[in-house]
Amino acid sequence: MASAFSLVARKIFGSKNEREIKRLRPDVDEINRLEPEISALNDDALRAKIAEWKASISAIEEREQRDEAMLEILPQVFAVVREASKRTIGQRHFDVQLIGGMILHQGRIAEMKTGEGKTLVATLPAVLNALSGRGVHVVTVNDYLARRDSEWMGRIYSFLGLTVGVVVHGLTDQERKVAYRADITYGQNNEFGFDYLRDNMKFNIEDYVQREHNFAIVDEVDSILIDEARTPLIISGASEESTDTYYVVDRVIPRLKPEEHYTIDEKMRTVALTEDGVTRVEQLLGVENLYDPRNILLLHHANQGLRAHTLFKRDVDYVVKEGEVIIVDEFTGRLMPGRRWSDGLHQAVEAKENVKIESENQTLATITFQNYFRMYKKLSGMTGTADTEAVEFKEIYHLDVVVIPTNQPMIRIDNHDVVYKTEVEKFDAVIEEIADCHERGQPVLVGTVSIEKSERVADKLKKTGIKHYVLNAKNHEREAEIVAQAGRFGAVTISTNMAGRGTDIVLGGNPEFMAAADAGTKEPTDPNFRAALAKYVEQCKAEREKVLEAGGLHILGTERHESRRIDNQLRGRSGRQGDPGSSRFYMSLEDDLLRIFGADRLKGLMGRIGMEDNEPIEHRWISRAIENAQKKVEAHNFDIRKHLLEYDDVMNKQREVVYHRRRELLSGASLKADVLDMCDALIEEIAAAHGNNEIDPAEWDWKAIDDAFFKQFKFRPGFSAQIEVGGNPIHGSDDLIEIGSERVHQLYDQRETEFTEPVMRQIEKIVMLQTLDSLWKDHLLAMDHLKEGIGLRGYAQVNPLVEYQKEGFTMFEALMAVMQQDVVEKVFSVQVQRQQDVEQIQQPKPQRVVMSHGGETEVPPAATPVKREAEKVGRNDPCPCGSGKKYKRCHGK
Repeated sequence: MASAFSLVARKIFGSKNEREIKRLRPDVDEINRLEPEISALNDDALRAKIAEWKASISAIEEREQRDEAMLEILPQVFAVVREASKRTIGQRHFDVQLIGGMILHQGRIAEMKTGEGKTLVATLPAVLNALSGRGVHVVTVNDYLARRDSEWMGRIYSFLGLTVGVVVHGLTDQERKVAYRADITYGQNNEFGFDYLRDNMKFNIEDYVQREHNFAIVDEVDSILIDEARTPLIISGASEESTDTYYVVDRVIPRLKPEEHYTIDEKMRTVALTEDGVTRVEQLLGVENLYDPRNILLLHHANQGLRAHTLFKRDVDYVVKEGEVIIVDEFTGRLMPGRRWSDGLHQAVEAKENVKIESENQTLATITFQNYFRMYKKLSGMTGTADTEAVEFKEIYHLDVVVIPTNQPMIRIDNHDVVYKTEVEKFDAVIEEIADCHERGQPVLVGTVSIEKSERVADKLKKTGIKHYVLNAKNHEREAEIVAQAGRFGAVTISTNMAGRGTDIVLGGNPEFMAAADAGTKEPTDPNFRAALAKYVEQCKAEREKVLEAGGLHILGTERHESRRIDNQLRGRSGRQGDPGSSRFYMSLEDDLLRIFGADRLKGLMGRIGMEDNEPIEHRWISRAIENAQKKVEAHNFDIRKHLLEYDDVMNKQREVVYHRRRELLSGASLKADVLDMCDALIEEIAAAHGNNEIDPAEWDWKAIDDAFFKQFKFRPGFSAQIEVGGNPIHGSDDLIEIGSERVHQLYDQRETEFTEPVMRQIEKIVMLQTLDSLWKDHLLAMDHLKEGIGLRGYAQVNPLVEYQKEGFTMFEALMAVMQQDVVEKVFSVQVQRQQDVEQIQQPKPQRVVMSHGGETEVPPAATPVKREAEKVGRNDPCPCGSGKKYKRCHGK
């Protein structure tokens, strides 16, 4: 009853999609009404209009007000862009293209059939949104299309006084920066993502190439946001230090004696080297000064090695199983495979147990396509096939799909699938149909699901003597040329499903490609190109008539893809702009799709229908079974992508915090208040651990308090119960916090006076950046290990994702706590000596890293904060100040 009612309602009111299109018709009428008026303006007047709108729109700070202002002038802007297109590239936007442009401007997906001119459609919202002055990104599937479209459509933008940039592989940072500062930037999807990750590994805000993520138009949106979203973008590189260092330090630790060389604070669960311990470690490691900035990482290794040997016990905190150190959960006593302690501690324990230290290559930065593109304030996309994935677009990206009607009625004939029992029978039938089409002069595009299958068809065709072209993904530019000519009389083109994106198949051939091949240039003003073009235009026109008579382009699918969308893309190559055409898919029960997902059911159907060997069958039951098999695979792939995203969402929140903090650190603002806040928080922790308010301060462990201050701030305050605060003796932990804070702040001010304020500000910045980057890198590794092992929790009747969220949050909280401790310890440890010249703070050198989707790049590693210009003074040498004391007892203290 309900379905009958909805059917009647749809007939009366139209479908939701039809209502959306109808709602936009008045704006289309308004643009058409403006056409004579806009056409009468000269070139300068059109440019002046764009400049005037840009000045007014870009001055509006509030986003909602900007959007309202753009909506008001939309018809006028679209009319100007249409006129500019007519004057520059000789193409006038159809009414349906205007509708497509409006859908994109609204931040939705426009599904437009092949040949409907999506590339041209993008110019409308691109110009309108470029008026905000905040940048527009047009995202393509490969470098060839990014270059081609930026040059081709760039003529429209340049004519209107707007700048256009292109981001492709191989550009320098300076070239990328210029491209991103353009009003409209074309680029390949991986490049946008990697530039974002690389920016957030840099040490100067001025070196960032990207600006805000304002508005993106994603071409072939299904390919980029769905097909490529199964694998994240990853930048990985070698660990900054060799794992050998862990083993070297590990051999030193057992030679240290408790109390003499280190003290353990069981309440705080910390351990610290004494002054004699530092001297002993220096002797054993063969370094003169462990607190020299160049040895900070060595000092860190020594501290972590000491923790591994004194605080972490085998079969209590961890077990060693099959050569691997596995953490034991302190609350449940269960093993936690996949979990790793961060900040080099796990490696120190591995060295202690003499097992293999994990992973010298590790993730430095990573993001999924889903989370990258969801950063844009407004996201839109266009493709020929999106409706079958509408649910995923809505659920993951909050994007609606609107199907745009074709400019001309679709008259392509889509035949039922033909199914054979064996693959051999199927391919014999395919060759037979190709030969039949070729004999009649009807061009054929043969689609295969793999290069291997392409070659199989090609080998069979060679034996028949039929001339053909085989496409693969190795050369996009050559591929585009071949696809452009796939509509010539008698042409046979074999292609994998990824071939020919962004290039229309023109019946009779594409005269521009043919003229460019003859003249050696595509430049419209070149006389040789123009002469060749005139000749080929006539030739292609005559050939087109012959092709139309033969039935237009025939699509021959040799197998169904696991996604209906990919099959629709192949079919969509035929029947452009009202051209005739036909399509048919050949299948066999041995095809992967049917063999894995539907073979048993189909064999039963075949038996009931009465199928014989070498006899094909066409039946609606078969078509339905095939569609159901495809839906199963699509659902499975959706689950994979959703699973990846659910886990990356945990990381994404953490990534946003870390990257936001990095930008703050790079902004140039003083970080002194931040460091002192960290100091106060750590003093509160010491007071909470040792200053029990229920016990008389005289009974407190004042030596432990002294040791805790020394470990964290590298000075011994010499506190005792007799210390007075404001003329009164200490009464509780609040008093300890007050006097401790006062002493630490004084010490910090002394260091600032000694080093000078500019040097201290630079030390703060570099130490905080170095610590944050180092801990974040270790955290990424720890999260990777956690994710690898978390699936096993399902056997314990718990949700692995919930466990990952909980433990990921706990690990991130630990990261922030460790960062606080490390930053304070390093800032109070770093020694900058000035004898004649002021120390210079050195920026880090870049390191080579590998990107997950291919290629190498340079990014800065975590830095050594200080470069020593003057001669180095050993800790046991006489102090240069002339006091007669050892350096470590005087200014080195």
